[in-house]
Amino acid sequence: MRKTHKIAGIVTALTALMAIVLGASPASAESYNGCAWPRVCFYLTLNDWWAGAPTASFQDVTSYYQNLGSRSRGSDRVYNSRNDDRVWLRYVENSTGQVGYLCLNPNTLGIFEAGYTVTGVKIEWAASCP
Repeated sequence: MRKTHKIAGIVTALTALMAIVLGASPASAESYNGCAWPRVCFYLTLNDWWAGAPTASFQDVTSYYQNLGSRSRGSDRVYNSRNDDRVWLRYVENSTGQVGYLCLNPNTLGIFEAGYTVTGVKIEWAASCP
């Protein structure tokens, strides 16, 4: 199994679990875990995630990747609180230096394991990932 598929599988499974456990409605204009709509929020550590305290957020739709700064680069968790827009995350596999891309659907959480460093974000006007 490719590592990109492993990360995407974790995102899909966690999203389904959150919807069941929390009864989360995917179409809401409210804050989730400290991430105010319509933002893409970054949580550097698991403790930041559990505290509901994003360390950085982005909201501008762009046609290019925005490089992440010290408060977002290497985050463990990324949450897309937007209702109608997908988010592309650029990451590096630390052991090889290979660059990869992960797409997050609206109202979805992305999790990056220790072997990966998220380095960029691009928000697009599309409602779902390809």
